[in-house]
Amino acid sequence: MPGIHTMFEASTLSDAVTKLLNTFGAVAGFLAILLIVFYAAGRATGKISRPLTILVFLGPAVLLILIGLIIPAARTIWLSTKSDDSTRFLGAKNYTWAFTSDSIHQVLLNTLLWIIVAPIVTTALGLCIALLVDRLKNEAVYKSLIFMPMAISFVGASIIWRFIYETRDSSQPQIGLLSQTVMALGWKHPPNWILSHPLNNFLLMVIMIWVQTGFAMVVLSAAIKAIPAEIIEAAKVDGARGGNLFFRVTVPMIRNTLIVVLTTVMITTLKVFDIVRTMTGGNFGTQILANEMYSQSFVQFNIGRGSALAVILFVAVLPLVGYNIVQLRKERGNR
Repeated sequence: MPGIHTMFEASTLSDAVTKLLNTFGAVAGFLAILLIVFYAAGRATGKISRPLTILVFLGPAVLLILIGLIIPAARTIWLSTKSDDSTRFLGAKNYTWAFTSDSIHQVLLNTLLWIIVAPIVTTALGLCIALLVDRLKNEAVYKSLIFMPMAISFVGASIIWRFIYETRDSSQPQIGLLSQTVMALGWKHPPNWILSHPLNNFLLMVIMIWVQTGFAMVVLSAAIKAIPAEIIEAAKVDGARGGNLFFRVTVPMIRNTLIVVLTTVMITTLKVFDIVRTMTGGNFGTQILANEMYSQSFVQFNIGRGSALAVILFVAVLPLVGYNIVQLRKERGNR
């Protein structure tokens, strides 16, 4: 047995070294090609120099966009018109199924609920915290603590909150913080939080809000500090105070930033998959579009329907991305 164990370790080490050398060789080869191309572009003269320079700088970007975005998107759209095993052409039948199936109606409703509630609460909470923390001493410390969940993956955050929502029979010791808290407040028989529909959907949104609030706080805090002091002073001279100053001066001045934060969190929410997959697997009435796409493609192995849901998700994200780009350009133009 010791001999077999030693041989297994040696084989594993050999495989790891081989993979590392192959990776290093691929990177070195790529860098060598880049050096040769840049050297050729630098040495080129005359009429060929400008087209070659354009090709050198735009070529890799265009190639990566083709390989990483355009070709996969075109292939997904094509697969969305095929049967589950991609052998028969179905036309728009998969899309018809997506918009007429009762089960998918619940999925779309849950997704709509997510992209309305989570971004609005995240942005509002981030704005409130930004206003409060900016008035405290050592604000960097508090901001770091609030921003810290951004460093945790959605899977990691879900595991943390899974322990918080853990529920046991009231006769047993509770290890879930939420159940222990409500029992200490007098609720003797708390429900199983994850099984309680539709409450479970909002409890899952709390995880998203917890992770993203730090992002909203940092961006909005920077926008508030960028408001010229002269404007604030002039508003105070005119009698603006408290809520009047906030809603009539601060909010209009950071309107573009608010919209950018809101749409960015919406995009993240629309694509959220990890939280639902880790917490419930889409069961108990918590299924959303991104997780249903995964389930259709890799659990039920229906590539056609999964691809159709992927296309719907892609089309839903596009307007938000476009609007975000327009707002960012407007903000840069104003500067």
